[in-house]
Amino acid sequence: MRVRSIPLGAFILGLFVAAYLGLTSVEVTQVNDKALHFLTFFVLTLTFYWILDTTRRRALNFTLLIVTFGLGLGSEGLQAFLPNGREFDLLDIAANVVGSLLAVGLCTIYHKRMLDRRRRAKGYGVMQQGEVGGDIEMGAQESGVTGEDLGEGSTDGDGHLTPSSGADEGVDGKK
Repeated sequence: MRVRSIPLGAFILGLFVAAYLGLTSVEVTQVNDKALHFLTFFVLTLTFYWILDTTRRRALNFTLLIVTFGLGLGSEGLQAFLPNGREFDLLDIAANVVGSLLAVGLCTIYHKRMLDRRRRAKGYGVMQQGEVGGDIEMGAQESGVTGEDLGEGSTDGDGHLTPSSGADEGVDGKK
């Protein structure tokens, strides 16, 4: 698991700006407080999601745990204890969580599409349910036709023919 430096730098910068605006007595009067919470956590979540180069599920879990719940809930809880003139507000928490969840949703959709494009470029395709060929992991071949259907004898692993092979075939599978 490697760390991407550009999203890390953007996250740290955003975190310092959010901490300064949220934990000091600075008031931003031109902007709606809830919109600022929403936008801040949208950006923090968007940058945090891409810090670790890991699986989609792991990135999702880390982001939800650390940013959405840790920072989203923790920042409002911290405001209640600091003497900065700010008060605990459940609507601020709701704006934090909604902004964060929207960013997580967009990131996971994009991440999934990115991985699908990468798989298609490598030639891996996703088999649709009911597609001819069945489940390859369960032993079915892609064409859906087994060697026995083609009149070829099957072997038991040691090179010996199994009873399902033709009686007039030799050891090498030829007549």
